[in-house]
Amino acid sequence: MVTQHFSSALSAPAVPTAYPMAKPGYGKRSAPDQQPRTRDDFATLPTRERYVAGFVDHLPEGAAMSVKQLAKQLPLYGQQAISTALNALSVAGHLRRVRCAVGAGDETRWAFRTFWSRTARDNEWWNAYLATEKAARTAAPAEPAAASAPPAPAPVAVPQQRTAPEAAPAPAPATAPTAPAAAPTVPPTAPSPAYLALAELGRKDIRLALSADDCAALEAQAAEWLARGVSTDYLTTALTAGLPAQVDCPPRFVRRRLTDKIPPQLPGGPASPGTGTPPPVARILVECTDCGRPGQPEALPDGLCRPCRATHSPGGQLAPDPTEVAAVKAHMANLRDLLKPV
Repeated sequence: MVTQHFSSALSAPAVPTAYPMAKPGYGKRSAPDQQPRTRDDFATLPTRERYVAGFVDHLPEGAAMSVKQLAKQLPLYGQQAISTALNALSVAGHLRRVRCAVGAGDETRWAFRTFWSRTARDNEWWNAYLATEKAARTAAPAEPAAASAPPAPAPVAVPQQRTAPEAAPAPAPATAPTAPAAAPTVPPTAPSPAYLALAELGRKDIRLALSADDCAALEAQAAEWLARGVSTDYLTTALTAGLPAQVDCPPRFVRRRLTDKIPPQLPGGPASPGTGTPPPVARILVECTDCGRPGQPEALPDGLCRPCRATHSPGGQLAPDPTEVAAVKAHMANLRDLLKPV
């Protein structure tokens, strides 16, 4: 005989096949070493939180995790209720919202993800996980599938690949000069970061529009800036900041600024010329689940910043830190000792 199991919690709706996915590299990420899924998962949570957790747990990797998208799929609750439920799940140890630095050099950007764990974790586990190299690798952006596709043929190489020997022409007269063999086509070299930074000036501000010859003439000076460890963004900002109402000769103006405003050479050796700043070390910042304020994992226990923890704690008061309480008691004891008569 089959025993029917009754639960006061609502059954989370099935994930629709058309559930929206986040951009590549964003969205839901599952934490490692989770317990197998069972019918008693999230049994200790309130009804609403269990309902939301059951739905999120079945979402695929990379699914959109915004409050707005979740509220569209969970019609029993509005966006405010979903946001409150996510805060509770963060405190319960099931999720952390993070910002991950991805890319390299001037292509570095922030990707926003939600790490999810069916198995509840304490703050120490989350801090250790997010600080490890494993977490940084997990946060690497998912590249488009085209990365594994065969590369497109290079336009310059195609004529060389399809050139085939043909029938030998009739011998030319002895007096006719022999035409020299055509030199192989050499692909042009890619422009340097310094050249590209100069070429972008006109797009940042039309008053500093430079020609191709101007960029080539100023490239060496701009490369010296990059060799001193600054980024191309720093370079363009320094050249375009505080422009006069009219620039009569953009090349001469830029050359003067490149000379007068060049940054100092910092100790420790210059960076490689033309490469800009070295790529940043992959890092993760935890976001407050409620307000989105970023910080180090240890600075946001339960995934909430200090003001938000105070707001969501019973009575609106933040529980005192035991370390701070002990320090205050020690300080008061020391004051009492000083006030004792000798």
